[in-house]
Amino acid sequence: MVAYTGIQGQNILIVSSDPANPTEGQIWYNSTSNLLKGYANVVTNAWASGGALNTARGGIMGEGTQTATVAFGGDNPAPTGATELYNGTAWTNNPTSMNTGRGEGAGAGTQTAALGFAGYTTVNTAATESFNGSTWTSVNSMNTARRGLGGVGLQTAALAFGGFTTARVASTESWNGTSWTTLPASMNNARDALAGAGTQTAGLAFGGFTTAATGITESWNGSAWTSVNSMNTARYALAGAGTQTEGLAFGGTSNPPITGATETWNGTSWTSNPTGLATARRDIGGAGTQTLGLAFGGGNPGALTATEEWTGTALATRTITTS
Repeated sequence: MVAYTGIQGQNILIVSSDPANPTEGQIWYNSTSNLLKGYANVVTNAWASGGALNTARGGIMGEGTQTATVAFGGDNPAPTGATELYNGTAWTNNPTSMNTGRGEGAGAGTQTAALGFAGYTTVNTAATESFNGSTWTSVNSMNTARRGLGGVGLQTAALAFGGFTTARVASTESWNGTSWTTLPASMNNARDALAGAGTQTAGLAFGGFTTAATGITESWNGSAWTSVNSMNTARYALAGAGTQTEGLAFGGTSNPPITGATETWNGTSWTSNPTGLATARRDIGGAGTQTLGLAFGGGNPGALTATEEWTGTALATRTITTS
């Protein structure tokens, strides 16, 4: 027979005030408020104001996290290569700009190892540039010049899809750190002004414009595109963040109002968030994850500097109820 008399759990700390720096999963009893408390993730799902860009622009691109993002390119009204760095509080102008100023391009990577490709100068461009955290270097161009495309992945392993040449296209290109390869598999639906999330081998493409705003979503497994459940709000000129199974979509234009609508993707379907961006906008830049996203720039209808920070979940002190 098993003896249970010697088995006991860990004692719960009794304190008169909540710990200043608790760790995730920590539990304590506050003797002042007579409450059992813990430190755990709380679902927030809300946007809050961040530091404003120095240069207002639409058609802007960006890569990184909520606290370490690089924003580049865009137009206001002419195409620019202006580059700014975000530290979670404020944007700083980078001393050097892109070699080819452009709007409506795409990007991949991080704040200190980014890739910017394609877009619009006075014509569509295939120009590709690599960013090391301070300077841009021109590298091999894409095979198909285009604007309004989607991009995901890393500086050394990126994926480009869709866009507009002389018509909307579905073609896909893969970047290996040195050159672009046109892949045999194209998207199921040609479109431009779409957004993406994920990696070179596990990507997600959503929204865009076909003959009207669309919510079409496709999943990429490294070799083929598969149509999956569409977004709840059809839109184009939107932004995206996150991964193939945890995506975030926000902003854009929806037949035809400019919107701040925000949706989350769980790998199967999209869920509309009750509140969207405080400033509805299109041609918006996006970075981060499904739980910690960043939205910046865009237009409504003129170019904006506004930045907003998305918190999906956050660690916070919670009261534990036993009833």
